[in-house]
Amino acid sequence: MTTNQPWPWHEPPAPAWFLTLVLLGAVYSAVISIRGLAYVLLCLRRPIDLRRRYGAWAVVTGPTSGIGRSMALELAGRGINLVLLDLDAANLREISDLISSRHGVKTRTVVFDLSLVGTAQGDEAMRRFREAVDGLDVGVLVNNAGVARPYALYLHETDVEAWLRMIRVNLWALTEITAAVLPGMVARGRGAVVNMGSASSEAVPSFPLYTIYASTKRYIAQFSRSLYVEYKSKGIDVQCQAPSFVATGLLPRGTVPMVLALTMPTPDAYARAAALWIGYGPLCSPVASHQLLWCLTTLVVPEAALDWFLLQLGQWQRVELRNRKIRAAKGSVGVDGN
Repeated sequence: MTTNQPWPWHEPPAPAWFLTLVLLGAVYSAVISIRGLAYVLLCLRRPIDLRRRYGAWAVVTGPTSGIGRSMALELAGRGINLVLLDLDAANLREISDLISSRHGVKTRTVVFDLSLVGTAQGDEAMRRFREAVDGLDVGVLVNNAGVARPYALYLHETDVEAWLRMIRVNLWALTEITAAVLPGMVARGRGAVVNMGSASSEAVPSFPLYTIYASTKRYIAQFSRSLYVEYKSKGIDVQCQAPSFVATGLLPRGTVPMVLALTMPTPDAYARAAALWIGYGPLCSPVASHQLLWCLTTLVVPEAALDWFLLQLGQWQRVELRNRKIRAAKGSVGVDGN
């Protein structure tokens, strides 16, 4: 019996565009799988003894609230003594007393308004900080302090001094504090520097209406990457952590859409994950939900769509913040924030 149907090997080859799509899909699946596997393996491994690996003391900036407070408590729980920097003496005493009573480690405090860096007052505070760490085995530095205000504004809509304050804290102070701690780490041949960046500069192509904030965080990522290369051979791990939204006072409550709020860890949950990632690469996003968002924004959603969405988000926040100010003026509610 004969048939006119061709054998399978006589079928024409698949078009080039189809093969390209298959290849892209395979690469995408591989990237997602590798990222997911790396995250799972890191979470399952035994935590590093940070004190033994890096040193007995850690410096934490901005330790009185949010991520900084949780990071200070997390490190203290791992037996590390702490040097704490913040602008409010009363808040510093409170967190210092809490750490000492809960974990029994030593603490030192330095009152330092980081927005004054580069001024006479800032130079005096930097001198006191150097005295506080002199002779200490500082093994970990967590540059956490940061400024997000002013919120959701175009560049021309606020006073230049507000932008300069943000730059001094987020960029200049971080650089000076790091430069003050690194020589001791180099002399001892070990150490870890953790700089708190942001997904706003790494996971998305733009962050409209928060332009200066995202730009300072981009500096932190590049600063960290370059120092990572410079100091890795000297036994020093430099890392930029780039979280997405965390449930802190950095942004006013209610100004984050519900779909993003569902991905927000508490500061304590973030700190637990962040401590696990110290020493593992120059750039990371420690929380699983943030990693998933990062994958979606870099591998799935087109840049133009992200630009549009983030601009709409900023515009919505502008309206919400303006309405809160109006209600506050009428005596109904205040504006939340740090």
